[in-house]
Amino acid sequence: MTNRRQFVQSAVGAAILGSTAFQQAWAQSGLPIDQVKVLYGFPPGSAGDICARRVADKFGGTAYSKNNGVIDSKPGAGGQIALNLLKSAPADGSVLAMTPFSPISLYPHIFKNLQYKPFEDFQPVGTSSMIHHGLAVGPMVPATVKTVKDFVAWAKANPAQASYGSPAAGSTPHFIGALLGLNQNFEFKHVPYRGSVPGVTDVVGGQIACMFTPHGDFIANHKAGKMRIIATSGKTRSPFVPEVATFAEQGFPELTVEEWFGFYAPAKTPANVVAAANAAIQAALKDKSVLDALQVVGLIAYPGTPAEQLKSSQDELNRWGPLIKRIGFSVDS
Repeated sequence: MTNRRQFVQSAVGAAILGSTAFQQAWAQSGLPIDQVKVLYGFPPGSAGDICARRVADKFGGTAYSKNNGVIDSKPGAGGQIALNLLKSAPADGSVLAMTPFSPISLYPHIFKNLQYKPFEDFQPVGTSSMIHHGLAVGPMVPATVKTVKDFVAWAKANPAQASYGSPAAGSTPHFIGALLGLNQNFEFKHVPYRGSVPGVTDVVGGQIACMFTPHGDFIANHKAGKMRIIATSGKTRSPFVPEVATFAEQGFPELTVEEWFGFYAPAKTPANVVAAANAAIQAALKDKSVLDALQVVGLIAYPGTPAEQLKSSQDELNRWGPLIKRIGFSVDS
């Protein structure tokens, strides 16, 4: 009995020591973080902002974070302000940024003095959602304009009014509009905004003819009859406005674009922290309340690994290089 008692006591003691050692190792890893701040470089209320908020809301109580994440909106410079802040943030997982792929894969081609190096200063954490862009027209454009070909004909006949908005100069929607004008041989004046929301407001108000932006930012006004989405950029029709034909269906396959939003951490963030953050993001994207919120703004859940995110961003970098060169757009700032 004495030997058995000693054995049991030793086993229990070893288990306690093992558990303590595990807890100490876990604590030394910096996890779970008390609270995560997510930087987002476009105005509140946009589709991407909704995605960032809903996903961050689910960080609390995970192996990644004790509390729900908070969003720190830093709109301006087409998302660059948020990424510049991320570059200098602690590399411990306490600060992430969510961004469309434009500032990662397009901006190196157009900003000669970009203050960050996308593939050196940041660590991919995981994709979160997919967007289709859309072309929507407002009351400035006659109701008889129902297709992209109709719009091109109207724009050529009304050159003084042939202008389009986008959420930022150098954004993917900016270049979709530029390619349309270039390929169809008409002058299509670009009007950049600080995010989608103010541009949509001007289209609805008749201040500008149309806008290219994530089509989720059009849906409410489209359904209310205040503006008309006449094309979407996905490979297939959007499940949110299935009555609207894609650019490809209408004879413009070169305007097919599916853009993702992804989370990034500062470079040198430990691998275990990145893995924990990715797991929290992927779990959030399975939550029904998150999926419902994404659907309202026209987003499709698109979870992905850091490796998949890196490859996709490199592929987009290579795809857009020659297109941007053809458009001839660059910024010396």
